[in-house]
Formats: sequence, structure tokens, C-alpha cells
Amino acid sequence: MLKNGVDPACIIRMNFESFAFDDITDYKTLHAYINAKMINPHVKHYILLDEVQQVLSWEKVVNSFLVDINADIYITGSNAYLLSSELSTLLSGRYIEIKMLPLSFKEYLNFINADSKIDTLSQFDQYLRYGGLPTVVQLLDYPETISPFLEGITNTVLLKDVIERNGVRDTALLENVLKFIASNTGNMVSTKKISDYLTSQGRKVTSDTIDNYLKMLENAFIIYKANRYDLKGKMFLKTLEKYYLVDMGIKNQLTGMRNTDYGHTLENIAYLELIRRGYDVAIGKLGSYEVDFVATKLNEKIYYQVSATVQDKDTFKREIRPLQSIEDNYPKYILTMDHTVFDDYSGIIIKNIVEFLLTD
Repeated sequence: MLKNGVDPACIIRMNFESFAFDDITDYKTLHAYINAKMINPHVKHYILLDEVQQVLSWEKVVNSFLVDINADIYITGSNAYLLSSELSTLLSGRYIEIKMLPLSFKEYLNFINADSKIDTLSQFDQYLRYGGLPTVVQLLDYPETISPFLEGITNTVLLKDVIERNGVRDTALLENVLKFIASNTGNMVSTKKISDYLTSQGRKVTSDTIDNYLKMLENAFIIYKANRYDLKGKMFLKTLEKYYLVDMGIKNQLTGMRNTDYGHTLENIAYLELIRRGYDVAIGKLGSYEVDFVATKLNEKIYYQVSATVQDKDTFKREIRPLQSIEDNYPKYILTMDHTVFDDYSGIIIKNIVEFLLTD
């Protein structure tokens, strides 16, 4: 904003985790503070409120300023306090919600100031191992600190965003459910499959309990669910979904780098990238065939298969056959780590996944 010529006096920024604003705990105090900062109520002001949930009834101030003054207002808050369903009630629909994700690979390279001389593949391996949380990038020179940091993040999110908010009593069971999802990203799962597995491990639990825990983890944006879509019947199916973790570093922390299928890891990365780009993403079903992703946005639709490699003839046939079976003319891609001379097979594009991640 400053680079675009906005008067600094018109920018009011408050971070309620800072001790500087420790005395502002209710909406009346907040309203008085901002009013006193305004140079002219008729001039456009930019109000940035970080961790706004620390102020009691903050929404009264935001709703008031939307009506009374010329302001562009930005608020941030923890998932533990600001769920999407609650925003619609608090702000009467007068808002745009931006859901934040960890760094994309392109953003990651920008954060580490990578240039063309750096081996992009080695950076990609590093990204897959440690994930894209911004603080992790700052710790890359001290790799021994990354694992404790990721463990702390995982525990904090679990405690604040899930356990505390939902009053979860069986915290060990919740952690086991999350670890199961982390070990099975890219696999079809069901609540019954999870409950059967945990029962076999000596933790008898019902499918309803598992379903509730999965919804809690989704609401906290720790996991993301991709439903199956019948491409022929044009309807969503109610069973056997896929789940993906929000960050590879957190996923690896939960699994201890065990049970890591490279192809499914790439699938997780591709899913998050499509979500980042604003697509709704589902799993495509066409008879006995499965398409990894059906990405839709307005009138746009793209089909994706993700595979670590398609150099093997049998693997290539397995990956391309579902796409060939789709009768419409929407774009179709196979994303892989391969670099191939032949990148177009009857209209189906074979694209290196790293190049895909680095394109807009």
C-alpha cells in the first residue's frame, strides 16, 4: 500500500498478540482507539486487525465501520475461533474469506531466494521433506530444529484448534486418527476402514466417532477431503473418499517418514496446488477406472493423473487409460517426475510436476 502511494496515516494496523494492545479487550475500547487514529472519516482508511478474536465482540466494530466510514478492513484469526460458518453469522455476509495455505513450491523458492543456478530438484526434495510453513524456511540452516518445530506446530494446532474447541476427551484416539490419515494420503478410506484398523490395534471405536473426528480435523484445515464423483452419472458418491494433509512437513512428522508412497506424496502436493489455484477438486470415477483429480472452476474443467513415473509401459497404460475413456474434450494431464520428449498422446499432455508447480 505504501508503494502505491497510500498515506501511512491512513493505515491502522493492530496485532492483538502484541503487548502494545493488551489493554484493548472489548469492542468499545477498540472502536474508540481506531476512531482516535482516523485523520478524516471521509478519506479511505485501511484497517488491519491481526488475531482479532482476542477482542470481545470485535464484529460489532467491524460491522459498524463498514457502514459508517470509508474503510477497507482486513482481519485475521485462528481456526480455533473463526470458522467459516461463524463468519457468515458475525459479519452478515459482507466479507470475502481467504483461506491460507502453507507456501506453494513457487513461493517456497522465492522465500529461500533461489535463483537459476540452484538445483531445483534438490530444492523440491527438501520441500517434500520439510514442507512449506514459512518458519521452516527460516530454519533450513539449522535442520535439527525443524522436527521439534513441526512437532510443536502439530501439538498446538491439535490442542487449540481441535481438542480445546470441541472438548475432545480421548486425545490419543484423535491423534491415532490423524496419523492413520497421514499414512494413507491418496488411498481410498472410509470411517469403517479406519475404525476396523483401530479396533485391530486394540482401540475399539465406532464409525460415528471417527466421522466426528474427521470433521473436526477438516474444520481446523489440518486435513482436506476429496469426494468421489461419478463422471458418467454426474453425481457425487457417498462412500470412499481420499484425504490429504495440509503440509508435507506435518505429514512426515506424523508418520516418521514411514509408509511414505512417493506417488501419493506428489498427489498430495498436486491436490493442494489445485486448491490454491481456486479449483474445486474431486476424485473421478468412470466404471472401474479412477481419475486422480477432476478440477473445476466456473466453466473450466481439467482432468489430472499423478504418477511418480510413467516410464514403465504397464504403468503408462494404467495411468492413461482412465483419461482416454473420458469422452468430453476438456484438458487432460498426467503429472509425473519424468522429463519426456513426447509430451502429447492423442491430446493427453504429459507434464513434469515441478514445471507444473512453477507455472501460473
